[in-house]
Amino acid sequence: MSHLLIETLRQAMSEAADPAKAPSMQAYMKTDQPFYGVMAAPRRALFRAALKAHPIRSREEYEENVRNLWGGTYREEMYLALDLAEGAKVYRDLASWPLYVELMRTATNWDTLDWIAAILLGDLLRHHREKETEVRLWVDDANLWVRRTTLLIHLKHKHETNLPMLSAAILHLAPEKEFFIRKAIGWVLREYAKTDPDWVRAFVDDHREQLSGLSVREALKNLKG
Repeated sequence: MSHLLIETLRQAMSEAADPAKAPSMQAYMKTDQPFYGVMAAPRRALFRAALKAHPIRSREEYEENVRNLWGGTYREEMYLALDLAEGAKVYRDLASWPLYVELMRTATNWDTLDWIAAILLGDLLRHHREKETEVRLWVDDANLWVRRTTLLIHLKHKHETNLPMLSAAILHLAPEKEFFIRKAIGWVLREYAKTDPDWVRAFVDDHREQLSGLSVREALKNLKG
């Protein structure tokens, strides 16, 4: 199995590292994990160049490289893992569902989890509705980030949103006091309001007593009247 992509990425990130930026990036994410200090735009440019030079040749290589980067020392290596998971589009099919679930369950904060939930898992769920039964069970998971996924997995679905499923997840999780759950409820409603503002207004009106103030404010942030 070739590790040229990994080696190229780590070398490029080391050369682009900015020790002056790294501490503030680490502090922002409230993590002990070190940062290179490489911002998103240059990181993505480095990734594209490395992937062009060392393309992924098989699913086995795809999964191994994603896991290798995900388990790296630096936070940006996790971001590179997700750049690869998303960018190697030929492998973003149902066979990769277990890999994405693994990433979800080992995510430690919103910076990686939201990407996994809304992009990787969300896109697969939109095309493979047979996975809804599994996703519905996640609302009772002990892992906060798994529960948050049951909301954000709908974030990009627009007119294809399964509204009964989303509504059930929101109302099940609404009693939680956890900030990241309340924020996600508001976010997914605010995003769906771009598709159907009347539905969101009606949902909030019908369930205002069940929803936290934070969720309501976030949901209605861009709606007038």
